[in-house]
Amino acid sequence: MLMLLSQRPAHADIWGYVDKDGIAHFSAVRLDERYELFFRGSESFSAGDNVGRSGKAVGSGANRATGVAAAPPKLLAYFDVSPNYKAVKHLLREASATHGIDYELLQALIATESGFNTQAVSPKGAVGLMQLIPPTAERYGVRASKDSTVHKKLTDPKTNIRAGSSYLSDLIAMFPGQLELAIAAYNAGEGAVQRAGNKIPNYPETKNYVKTVMQLYNHLKPPSMMTSSGGRVRMEMMGGATGRSNMVPTTVASTATPEAPPERN
Repeated sequence: MLMLLSQRPAHADIWGYVDKDGIAHFSAVRLDERYELFFRGSESFSAGDNVGRSGKAVGSGANRATGVAAAPPKLLAYFDVSPNYKAVKHLLREASATHGIDYELLQALIATESGFNTQAVSPKGAVGLMQLIPPTAERYGVRASKDSTVHKKLTDPKTNIRAGSSYLSDLIAMFPGQLELAIAAYNAGEGAVQRAGNKIPNYPETKNYVKTVMQLYNHLKPPSMMTSSGGRVRMEMMGGATGRSNMVPTTVASTATPEAPPERN
């Protein structure tokens, strides 16, 4: 079951900056003047051009640190010096081994969600490293006690990563072989993906979110490092738009009529 589907390398631009508190902000598009180009890719995601992969680790891949040699130097420099990232590496390894999810996928998702800021809170109330809203966290066993609320418990890295990686694992199983849909569901809610006909919902921020996570994942662990099965899955990459979580919101014109805003888990 822990198999990967092959994917031709799909390198696209990664923009980002590190703020005064050492928190990283990443995006597939330049959201404002603070964002600098971390990496310029030679190819872009396009519908039907690429092959989806499961995000599940193969063999000892779940316990491997990261695909360091292949990642862009500026991106690596952030992960090399970030104390917030270093403090939770062991928790990512544990979650990777427990759920068979690539370490690098968890790394990319958290970098996009919170920039490894354990205290991050989104405008919609998503909390911590993996930006979980309390109702989703409660589905995965995070309960309030007389001494602590669910919100407070989600600022604990171990609790947050345990619940978030469990949720991500379930989404990957829900959309087998279509990792981009699992990531979209993590951002907008699985119901939004299903209502869109099992495609990435037409939410600008979700499209940008999926591209950002996939591009970071591709650069941290490119397809050449993976076991290939030769399968093909259509990727619904239609372009970036607005940011979310630790991304700065912006407005981008679209030729399609957007649906309602994401549910956020």
